[in-house]
Amino acid sequence: MLYWLTALSDGGDVFNLFRYITFRAGGAFLTALLFGFVFGRPLIDVLRRTQGKGQPIRDDGPEGHLAKAGTPTMGGLLIVGALLTATLLWARLDNGFVWLVLFVTMSFALIGFVDDYAKVSKQNTAGVPGKLRLGLGILIALIAACWAAYHHPADLQNQLALPVFKDALINLGYFYIPFAICVIVGAANAVNLTDGLDGLAIMPVMIAAGTLGVIAYAVGRVDFSQYLEVHYVPGTGEILIFAAALFGGGLGFLWYNAPPAAVFMGDTGSLALGGALGAIAVVTKHELVLAIVGGIFVVEALSVIIQVLYFKRTGRRVFLMAPIHHHYEKKGWAEPTIVIRFWIISLILAMIGLATLKVR
Repeated sequence: MLYWLTALSDGGDVFNLFRYITFRAGGAFLTALLFGFVFGRPLIDVLRRTQGKGQPIRDDGPEGHLAKAGTPTMGGLLIVGALLTATLLWARLDNGFVWLVLFVTMSFALIGFVDDYAKVSKQNTAGVPGKLRLGLGILIALIAACWAAYHHPADLQNQLALPVFKDALINLGYFYIPFAICVIVGAANAVNLTDGLDGLAIMPVMIAAGTLGVIAYAVGRVDFSQYLEVHYVPGTGEILIFAAALFGGGLGFLWYNAPPAAVFMGDTGSLALGGALGAIAVVTKHELVLAIVGGIFVVEALSVIIQVLYFKRTGRRVFLMAPIHHHYEKKGWAEPTIVIRFWIISLILAMIGLATLKVR
């Protein structure tokens, strides 16, 4: 919205600053961070009063989690609110990719909100039926995938770009849309599975979003894309503002979610943030890079899939408990140890993901 102030510029005044994506990204970061600090405590107080017993705790979970009973959930409202406010304020609202990512984020946030509300109101962990939640997620991702494919340059439509072999494009044809749906829905559910310890999910999400934001800025500039030898996707530079807002909103939330958490993000936050990461990856044609920078989420999801399939086949378990962060809890690792080590791994994977921009 503030980009429109450039109409008042003569090219040499303060209004000219709003032309620059990097300046507006900084503004989005600070706005979202301030939003989190200003509204965080009031929101937590409201959630605590309205939810009573807070988020239900699984009886079959790690024993230490019983101490978290009474902690309110739906803290993702704080992140989503900060993200939406900052993006609408600082991004160009004539950019289709910005609206695409916002659509995915808010739609998955709504699914998560309904799921959280069902859990809190009924005081059980069932929530919205899994098939319904998955079906709605697929519908949202279908719209987003078609939207992205339509706005991509003609030579990139329905193409899968490879992170290292940059000249190579794999034409997926009609399979591109199902592939993009899998990326978006898979990312949303993988982040949801990761959100099981205080602060565990939000920092890897912020790291992945920051990495994808830099990539979006690079592929959205002709000069950078030529230098880095990546495929140019006009308009994606504005996604950096969204990513910066996510990072700022995430920091504001982490202030209250750091162990011991005063609030959980719930499905409202985890589904929204995961969907956002998937949407950015699809928009920027860096779907495979998301699997690298979001490697923590991939491992968490795979641990659940492996556990379920192996148990159905043999009646035995591969992990003491899935997702894998619970496995390490069962082995006696302290919660902060697991969380911080996962953060470190996420940083390493982000550096690898950024390195793919120049490696050939």
